Amino acid sequence: MAAAGSGKALGVAACTAIVVGNMVGSGFYLSPAAIAPYGNLAIVIWIVMGAGAVCLGLTFAKLARIAPAAGGPYAYSRLGYGDFVGFLIAWGYWISIWASLPVIALAFAGAIVDVFPAVRGRGIAVILTLAAIWAVVFVNLRGVKSAGLFSEITTYAKLIPFGAVAILGLFFIDLSHFSEFNPSDQSLLEASATLAPLTMFAFLGLESATVPADDVRDPERTIPRSTVLGVTIAATLYVLGTIVVMGVVPREELVNSVAPFSDAAGILWGPWAAIAIAFAVVLSSIGALNGWTLLMGQVPMAAARDGLFPPIFGRLSTRGVPATGILVSAGLATVLVLLLAAGSRGFSGVYSIIVGLSTMAAVAPYAFCALSSGLVSARVTGKAVVPRVTVIEIIAFVFAMFTLYGCGAEAVLYGTVLLLLGIPVFVWLRRITGFAGGSGQEEPAP
Repeated sequence: MAAAGSGKALGVAACTAIVVGNMVGSGFYLSPAAIAPYGNLAIVIWIVMGAGAVCLGLTFAKLARIAPAAGGPYAYSRLGYGDFVGFLIAWGYWISIWASLPVIALAFAGAIVDVFPAVRGRGIAVILTLAAIWAVVFVNLRGVKSAGLFSEITTYAKLIPFGAVAILGLFFIDLSHFSEFNPSDQSLLEASATLAPLTMFAFLGLESATVPADDVRDPERTIPRSTVLGVTIAATLYVLGTIVVMGVVPREELVNSVAPFSDAAGILWGPWAAIAIAFAVVLSSIGALNGWTLLMGQVPMAAARDGLFPPIFGRLSTRGVPATGILVSAGLATVLVLLLAAGSRGFSGVYSIIVGLSTMAAVAPYAFCALSSGLVSARVTGKAVVPRVTVIEIIAFVFAMFTLYGCGAEAVLYGTVLLLLGIPVFVWLRRITGFAGGSGQEEPAP
């Protein structure tokens, strides 16, 4: 249980750092190369997805004002739709978090190898990946305050070089690079749907400030402010950064680039700038890893307190952190890293599936939460009348659904199977805890 009052560890600066740190990770750094084949349409989609992400951020901010509860999307889904939906959201969201850790840690290892080519090799990459995961786990086991401070340092430090490229680079762009709107061979709708998950992957984490609500000072004000501020900072950085990279690096080079921001910085200011960006990627990856590690303990802890996850996940260490949940999640992420490393020809395929699953499993809770504020408000206030849905909430829902559509049939199929595999766990938990669960709230009768 978080300490009350002034003992709570996270303020606006720390919560904003967690939001920005979780969002501005490897997805943003690599995205210009992935979206380069779509020309100017990619920039338009960044702006549209940014607007949708802001609407989602405003929705989460509203939910945080109504009921600041630990667990974020899980807590709001449970309050709005009931225990079963809440469990499915917690189950899928938790799995998406620990399954994302290897992707983020691999980006960290890749950046280290770029800076120090002498350590190149699969074995070294695996060691660096696991070392990053467990080093950040150690930081989080020391307490939420340590994790929040670490997020502040890594986030604000990495914003300096990325911000320099995104702002100063605007004065050096070549407008001839923007001569084609959609050079791909896909229709406008198909290209937009393809771009949606590629860009949305960089926005995952916009809800991060809502998850550790028990450890936030004045959560009714801090969470909404940090959520909107964090999403706005990240969206601005994404749009301007993409414009600069596409305007500096020729498209034929950009589509094959493994380090687009480093390439752009090298063209602008020379080799030293490319190395500086590589170090920023290291900070970016380790900062995102830290933020998601914090969340992967908080989500199952909140569900366990409600009787919707095994009770062991709800236990706190002497430092007040859900150590068991963090350790179990990190252990599963470690197994996933080893499985990836053991593969050969299927390595990249498994990597792509993990990214798709993570996006799908994270966006599904967004769809549920987008329209839940009226239901949550009615539940919290005890009123029989459910407030009407706002335009912003409708936009947020459409945004989430379009992103799910863009994830593709394979990711949605595997994601659905992943959620359904949680049903036996829910039945088992109901058998041992009963319908009152850990919260003392029974489901309303049909």
